[in-house]
Amino acid sequence: MPKKHIDKSVPIYLRIRQRARQIVSDFPSPDFYKNFSSFDELSRHLFETDPTLAELRLFVKQNIEDDFGHGLQHAIKVALDAGTLILIEGRRKGYSNKFIERRALVTQCAGLLHDIKRKQKKHAVKGAAYARGVLQHYNFKPEEIEAIWKAIHNHEAFVTDTAKINTRRGELVSDCLYDADKFRWGPDNFTHTLWDMVLYHNPPLLKFMDRYPQGMEGLAKIKSTFRSYTGKQYGPQFIDLGLAIGEKLYQVIKMEFAQYL
Repeated sequence: MPKKHIDKSVPIYLRIRQRARQIVSDFPSPDFYKNFSSFDELSRHLFETDPTLAELRLFVKQNIEDDFGHGLQHAIKVALDAGTLILIEGRRKGYSNKFIERRALVTQCAGLLHDIKRKQKKHAVKGAAYARGVLQHYNFKPEEIEAIWKAIHNHEAFVTDTAKINTRRGELVSDCLYDADKFRWGPDNFTHTLWDMVLYHNPPLLKFMDRYPQGMEGLAKIKSTFRSYTGKQYGPQFIDLGLAIGEKLYQVIKMEFAQYL
């Protein structure tokens, strides 16, 4: 008789997630957080104290679909890292502190909204259009709104349907959002994102394992796509960590959960 996966798949995935998190804990944190800890702290401070961001965060919490691996927790992590990246890049380019901090808030808003339509086809395009309408009700200049919605439009990898950005400042917001989003395909993928998606779809474990190598190949392709100077320097390490974790987890599943395969 064929194996019955449906009734047992959820507890299996919860146990695999626990093992995955144990594996992740054995790996070092990406150097990005150690080398730019002061920028990371400033990004978090701006994110937690700005009233517009607080209002927008509440809006996202109430409107984002939070059960697909790209919900509020993902949006906040992307917003924080995108803010850190633009603080670093802005300082490197010699912009004033006042301008950089304002641009960090703009980029963090893009991070909060970037997956607001994640479950829909062409979610980046639809999310950008949706965000453009939402932001009319917040305290943003037209140029800032344009930078946010175009960054959201352009945050997917390997697509050609991109929005043209006419200013380097706009490109910087877009690049930092993209890179922060792709940082999530490192260790975060194996602590949260992957399992939220798997529990949503609830596939048989055998089907999950059949698709695993293809998923790892897709993960590896992200390494060459980082856009900002800092992202290009530090992004590949996130992906290398994710690949190493993923390879170890693959062997653990084959050994410890063989009875379900």
